[in-house]
Amino acid sequence: MDEEIHYQILRQHMIEDQIARRGISDAALLRVLGSVPRHAFVPPEYRRMAYTDGPLPIGLGQTISQPYIVALMTQLLQLRGGETVLEVGTGSGYQAAILAGLAAQVHSIERHPGLAQAARRVLQELKIDHVTVHTGDGSLGLPELAPFDGILVTAAAPHTPQALLQQLKEGGRLVIPVGSRFGQNLELWTRQEGRFESELIAPVAFVPLIGAEGWGE
Repeated sequence: MDEEIHYQILRQHMIEDQIARRGISDAALLRVLGSVPRHAFVPPEYRRMAYTDGPLPIGLGQTISQPYIVALMTQLLQLRGGETVLEVGTGSGYQAAILAGLAAQVHSIERHPGLAQAARRVLQELKIDHVTVHTGDGSLGLPELAPFDGILVTAAAPHTPQALLQQLKEGGRLVIPVGSRFGQNLELWTRQEGRFESELIAPVAFVPLIGAEGWGE
């Protein structure tokens, strides 16, 4: 069987068995998940596991998130196509690629220069040209490019960074795992009339967010 056809079949099973079955119903998001080659963002030694139901190592102690969690966090942003989104924690670049299929512009920030460069390379190879990968302290966001319609954080914070809340547009949404280094709750924050409201979504486990408003090294 042709390798790309093989991956397409695995991707479809991923969507049906891991994502749609668990309640992810946004049709545009499901289409994007079906079009982005997750295996392209996984190290060669893990490629055969790219569509399995769990996170995978990508080097430097970081991971590519479980497909369902990528879908859940993305759906919570309620993207409709014209938004500018900030992602904190580029990692492999896969989450940024999913966001790019649903938003007008994605800015993603990664503290590891090597991971940032690798993500840029894969995104460029896939001709995903409206993602800009920045290197720096993601816990502080990108104030020079704010405000954002949505902010998605793919690392665990000890508290919700005020810097990120302040970079939300009116009506904007922030999705972030908050808790200890070993277990967190996924939180959804919305900005309404200058006030911030939060909602607990689900228990999760992410690598720590390192930075001025995150954890120390």
